[in-house]
Amino acid sequence: MAKAMVRPTTDYAYALIHHEDGVFGVSFPDFPGCIATGRSEDEAIRRGGEALAFHVAGMIADGDPIPLVRRLSDLRNDPVFREDAEGAVIAMVPIDLPGRAVRLNISMDETLVEAIDRAAKASGQSRSAFLADAARRRLIDAA
Repeated sequence: MAKAMVRPTTDYAYALIHHEDGVFGVSFPDFPGCIATGRSEDEAIRRGGEALAFHVAGMIADGDPIPLVRRLSDLRNDPVFREDAEGAVIAMVPIDLPGRAVRLNISMDETLVEAIDRAAKASGQSRSAFLADAARRRLIDAA
């Protein structure tokens, strides 16, 4: 599977919903290992969206490449997907992938900037990467 740090043509990822023994399970073919469950299809999709957001945020924090989200026609040509999709409902789940970098001009306390620069250097990051990481973590905590 091709991997890239690009925004897909859609803001959705395809999910497979399976039902077994009163539980609905959701998995994402383009995000292996990202799964969720629910007592209804709606609950499973909602939890799947939360799991997907957490999964993508973790990949970004770890510096892992974000998989390219495939079109449904491409998925249907994948024999593994066809096998996994047998008996499943296919759903589209919203996904928030990183877009292109945007230059910002902000003002901060000088000592805070110096502390950020020291911490960024110690972690092997640029100032921008460090601040983006901090913002992502804060957004996850606020959710």
